[in-house]
Amino acid sequence: MSAQPVHIVSGSGHPLAEKLRAHVDGDVLFDAGSRGRYATDASIYQVMPVGVVVPRTTDSALAALQIAAEAGVPILPRGAGTSQCGQTVGAALVIDNSKYLNQLVSLDAEAKRAVVQPGMVLDHLNAQLKAHGLWYPVDVSTSAQATLGGMAGNNSCGSRSIAYGNMVHRVAGIDAWLPSGERGYFGRAAEMQGAMRIFADKAAALWARERDEIAARFPAVQRRVAGYNLDELAPDRINLGKLLVGSEGTLAYFERLHLDLAPLPTHKTLGVCHFPKFFDGMNAAQHIVELDPCAVELVDRTMLDLSRRMPAFRKTVESFLKGEPDCVLLVEFAGDDHAAQVHKLKQLDKLMQGLGFPDGVVEVIDPALQKAVWEVRKAGLNIMMSMKGEGKPVSFIEDCAVPLEHLAEYTRRLTEVFAKHGTEGTWYAHASVGCLHVRPILNMRADGAAKMRAIAEEAAQLVREYKGAYSGEHGDGLVRSEWIAPFFGPRLTAALAEIKSWFDPKGLMNPGKIVNPPKQDDRSLFRFKPDYAVANIRTGLDWSEWGNDAAGGLASAVEMCNNNGHCRKFDAGTMCPSYRVTRDERHVTRGRANTLRLALSSQLQDGGGLASETVKQVMDLCVSCKGCKRDCPTGVDMAKMKVEFLHQYKQKHGFTLKDRAIAYLPRYAAWAKRVAPLVNAVQNLGKPLLGFARQRALPTWRSEIPLNPPFAKGEVHASGAAASSPSPFEKGAHVETPRASPPPFEKGARVATPRASPPPFEKGGQGGFSVNDTNEVVLFADTFNCSFEPDNVHAAVEVLQAAGYQVHFAMNQGDRPACCGRTFLSAGMLDEARAEARRTLDILQPFVERGVPVVGLEPSCLLTLRDEFKSLLPGPETEALAGKAMLFEEFLVAQKRAGRLNLDLQALPEKQALVHGHCHQKAFDAFTPVLEVLKWIPDLKVDAIESSCCGMAGAFGYEAEHFDVSMKMAELSLLPAVRKADAATLIVADGTSCRHQIHDGAHREAVHVAQLLARAMRKSAA
Repeated sequence: MSAQPVHIVSGSGHPLAEKLRAHVDGDVLFDAGSRGRYATDASIYQVMPVGVVVPRTTDSALAALQIAAEAGVPILPRGAGTSQCGQTVGAALVIDNSKYLNQLVSLDAEAKRAVVQPGMVLDHLNAQLKAHGLWYPVDVSTSAQATLGGMAGNNSCGSRSIAYGNMVHRVAGIDAWLPSGERGYFGRAAEMQGAMRIFADKAAALWARERDEIAARFPAVQRRVAGYNLDELAPDRINLGKLLVGSEGTLAYFERLHLDLAPLPTHKTLGVCHFPKFFDGMNAAQHIVELDPCAVELVDRTMLDLSRRMPAFRKTVESFLKGEPDCVLLVEFAGDDHAAQVHKLKQLDKLMQGLGFPDGVVEVIDPALQKAVWEVRKAGLNIMMSMKGEGKPVSFIEDCAVPLEHLAEYTRRLTEVFAKHGTEGTWYAHASVGCLHVRPILNMRADGAAKMRAIAEEAAQLVREYKGAYSGEHGDGLVRSEWIAPFFGPRLTAALAEIKSWFDPKGLMNPGKIVNPPKQDDRSLFRFKPDYAVANIRTGLDWSEWGNDAAGGLASAVEMCNNNGHCRKFDAGTMCPSYRVTRDERHVTRGRANTLRLALSSQLQDGGGLASETVKQVMDLCVSCKGCKRDCPTGVDMAKMKVEFLHQYKQKHGFTLKDRAIAYLPRYAAWAKRVAPLVNAVQNLGKPLLGFARQRALPTWRSEIPLNPPFAKGEVHASGAAASSPSPFEKGAHVETPRASPPPFEKGARVATPRASPPPFEKGGQGGFSVNDTNEVVLFADTFNCSFEPDNVHAAVEVLQAAGYQVHFAMNQGDRPACCGRTFLSAGMLDEARAEARRTLDILQPFVERGVPVVGLEPSCLLTLRDEFKSLLPGPETEALAGKAMLFEEFLVAQKRAGRLNLDLQALPEKQALVHGHCHQKAFDAFTPVLEVLKWIPDLKVDAIESSCCGMAGAFGYEAEHFDVSMKMAELSLLPAVRKADAATLIVADGTSCRHQIHDGAHREAVHVAQLLARAMRKSAA
């Protein structure tokens, strides 16, 4: 949070750009790639902006506003760009507040009032408020990325609006700039001064004239955010700040927001109400709200099924779901008395029994599990958008709100409308206030626009019949502004235009929203316009599981990004490390996906397509951490897309000497080890030639007597502690030949006679891993551990042997070890990577056919067998291998849980371990076993570092052009956490690159889990 973002600016010769650059302190972006990245939000629309300004100061934002206004260029203020209705796209100068104008200006805890800049993210504010026992309770599902300025512009609501209200209820006032350059405070009439007072007088006059029409037209539901908040002009509460709330940037630029806070509730309980039929759940909502909950949220069958397919949510869903309900309602109670909240759960259970659903409530008391359940609900929209195929849930009627007594009937009739038009809808969200988010599944590249129009018209008629609101939460934008007139009528529609003329007489502020809107189905505004087409590309990887487009399914995989902006989050998870450093839209997963989509559909102006320099710029800082593979709710795998990009780019531009030196490392490793002292001396001298950072020590090759096959001759070290061997990352380090010789590492070689035989591995065993009646494992000893840190391999062998397993090695007789091909993948050499995959499959296939697990130590290498192999060589062989490939800790945990493992471990002198998880471990849900295994060591306190990517990412951190960014990634959380640990604390990291970064950045030695287990085991044998 406190780190200064890296300053990266694009340039062009646009006259407006030159003037802005001369007068604005900030990023001025007018190139086609940047404009394309700001042309979309989370809606179905794409409109190219004139340009983008990312101001560093409020004065710079004002300068940009005035320069654009003087030139007659429209102006579009923007936060995170998460809007679902097209509010934040337009042919205008976009002013992005999110990168720099994101601070808490002041806090009066006693008065429960905060003043913030518009680019501040909701979760960041609440993190600072927590120490004061306060929070800002408009808890939108996008709280990790939504900016408060955007939320105010949108009049956002949140899951707990039944208790805390909408943005309009919790914004006391707004400091704003008008396009004329005038600045003023907009709040209660008595607080407004000077020229701003005129607006209050005009508003009062409008109210006096239209009060009867407002009373007749505004529905009696809490969730109504259409148009401007005319009801806030009533004399007893007139507040022009609340008029600006929900104005979607069409009236003024927000400089600062004055927010009303709330005390944090001390205790919460959660009841998950199960319903066999969707209608039953909708009918029950009106009765449940009588218990005074603070939230009643719907999760339907579709969302439950999709959630269970996602590694990030599977365990949570299975923890609260009973049977196969058609829907569940999440009912939360909160207050200062814990017993009272538990009692309300009992009342809820009694109510459900009375409604005919005995045993229909799962009580969730544990705060950690409550948080996990809410994370599933918060990801609802993005989970829905994870559907593969051309049909996607489309947002256009999802905000309709009706009185609770009509909710069940409304949903039934709307479902019939969907069926009439050959589709179905996905449902979730706010049952407490009658505002259910429903998205019909439509193909917007085919007949989706026509169906959207027909469904919208019928839905609008239903909402009018039930006296509801057509726009209930997410605003108007391009998709719903045209529906204001049918609901507001001609008089109030004219009143909206009148208000617009007061603030923005030239119509420059975000035109086309609320006032004078286009048709929602104007296809020229769509992301997929009528002429949208994907270029014919021969891909290097197999993308067919995503679709059969002209790019072999790659375009469909890229188009899975719906621009929700989840990748912009900072405070949890792994993604996106490059964005966390630069805070630049080009370096976030969404920005990269948009650029790839534009390139694949020939919408960039550089003519290079996927192999263009524009694409290279956005992919340059992608560290292939795979954080998006896990954390992106729609499953965008940018790491795999980078491999494809590199393949396409290098085919056109060729490979550098550095590319070849890195990629071919596994093939020259055996030779390098034989002459390790010479290689170690020469490689540091050659760093400038290869483009490696002078500040970075290269890994030290281990000089050991080669055998046949070429592996270390030596015994597993007696101590096994990190201090027993010089660090392989120490500049100039030389490691002597070990003192004794283990058996040669050959295919089929048995390391030693097992001391005991655990029960046979049964098919379908614990954790999904199994073998057929044998106590064997294949150790996938990767190139990095074999060449630089063989002590890790020796330790793993010692542990597996002591546990009673026969250890085989993944290699052919007289050949080098099997290789995952990752170095070739990272260079874009897919033919070479495929050759390695084929060779490794041939080596491992006999073991896989017998059900022998393949166990690896290096996460990025072993998990390649579970991931990229299936894209390099799709088919049953790679699928079978993926099912048997597991990390060292995964294997141990699976066997322990099945009662097949018994390691005699003793306490170590160190009593605390700090663990950094490799990004790929987290992406494949393989980090938890690391923590579990370490906790087997008696008296060892184990803590995980809450960290994103370490920043090394294979060769990335070695490269001179990436060194600074690499270190900034590490400084976000990893290195500060390691430095805080005392000298007696063990630092644990399974990744070779991670250990190197910790050594270079914190001057601490990190060890592999296998090393600690071997040490603890040796103590028991002593």
